[in-house]
Amino acid sequence: MRLAVSFAVLASLGIWAVPALAQSTSTAGAELFGTWRADLKDEKRTDAPRLVIVREDSSASYGEETVRWRLKPDSIMLALGGEWVTYHLRIKGDKLTLSAGDLAKPVTLTRAGAATPRPPNVAVPPDPDTEQ
Repeated sequence: MRLAVSFAVLASLGIWAVPALAQSTSTAGAELFGTWRADLKDEKRTDAPRLVIVREDSSASYGEETVRWRLKPDSIMLALGGEWVTYHLRIKGDKLTLSAGDLAKPVTLTRAGAATPRPPNVAVPPDPDTEQ
């Protein structure tokens, strides 16, 4: 259940301040941006998202949630409930795999296209490191 909450936070990642990596021309960051859909084997899981949109503005959305994200060399951090939750991240071709964090087992997503813009009425969640 926490994964569902975490992915909600992932969606809210889109409202974070733009992380340094997202501001750079890093290949790893650029590979992350887009719309990702759960593979068939993960489609019915209740602890994982079915569709995730990762934007350059450090926000990500899934379901009704928008979260802030921050990229590290082999992981992604999502601001969930006022704290960072870290997931191991692997991107290979059009596949994105997340593991650890609050996931019981890894989840694989396939690139489905470009990221859609964050709606103007949806803010990027605050950065837990700077939130008072």
